[in-house]
Amino acid sequence: MKFMQVKKIVKNQSATRQQDAMAGAGSRSPEVAFAASALGAALRTLLADGSASHKTVANYLLRHQVRVTALGIEELADACKVSTATISRFAREIGFSNFAAMRGAVAQALQSVLQPVEKLRNSIARRQDASTPAGDSLAYASANIGATAMALATGDIAAIVKKLTRAKVVYVLGFGLSSHLAGILADHLQPFCQHVVVVAGHGGTEVAAGRLTNITARDVLVVLSFPRYTLDVIRLTNFARDHGACIVSITDAPASPLAALGEHVLYAESSHPILPSSATAAVAVIEALAVSLMASNKANVAKAARLTEAISAYLYGAEPAASGAKKRRVGARRTDRTDRTDNNNNDNNP
Repeated sequence: MKFMQVKKIVKNQSATRQQDAMAGAGSRSPEVAFAASALGAALRTLLADGSASHKTVANYLLRHQVRVTALGIEELADACKVSTATISRFAREIGFSNFAAMRGAVAQALQSVLQPVEKLRNSIARRQDASTPAGDSLAYASANIGATAMALATGDIAAIVKKLTRAKVVYVLGFGLSSHLAGILADHLQPFCQHVVVVAGHGGTEVAAGRLTNITARDVLVVLSFPRYTLDVIRLTNFARDHGACIVSITDAPASPLAALGEHVLYAESSHPILPSSATAAVAVIEALAVSLMASNKANVAKAARLTEAISAYLYGAEPAASGAKKRRVGARRTDRTDRTDNNNNDNNP
């Protein structure tokens, strides 16, 4: 299958669209902004419809743009586990004469989207020998949250909150480590949505599929998945989408298989020097979504107040106050009994 050449796409972009892209680049993470560029669009097309080897290369370029600009053709082929001939064919497929021309286009696209967070990651990589694994992990967590904050659009959050508020049932799905994130999100949503169902739990995929059996167009599925992605979460998300449900994807990058499935997508950077992915930014996105839902209307504010009141007796530090209230009630009853006894004595002693 032949695709539109990137050079022609770039030439045919209007001045207005170019200015809009430049203006939006500063508010998004490098991965998201790069994926939105003309070159990124061509790569996403290959990621969806290309051959297996071309999908591998497109995925690598979408995830590691900065690294690609420093690699030779042999190094890129080794990283993608394909041949150098495949890399050359890939470059020609998206409209470049050779690998060097494609690498130059990647570098040029990055000039307008590279953010300080990527510079921090490069700095971490350069000083890795002199740092500790714990220090690196914390630095990546900080960088991930910073990049996520840049990519998070308030308009997207507002649209998702509106869908969650109107949904008959909100289903929350995640497998593996993402199942814990799904549990956190469900706990936050529970007081403010009509009905919340955690899809994955004891029983595995069969039970999860059973819980989605009755999903309809009146419902919302919030699905979370990060590298390493689980095949079952993709299959169940496709099932929910086929039944008309609104899909909200929380994932790490436009190259994620969930990005194409979501009607709304929230990106949480998950880069980590050792772990397959980091969940720090995902928790931050969950909290941002939860507080936006809580503050979306006065009824939810009242619900939050009632929830706090309901659980206050079970919180540390609340027991003494409750005990004090109980003592006051007992004291009042004793005073009342004493008053009645005094009155009876007065009646019997004229």
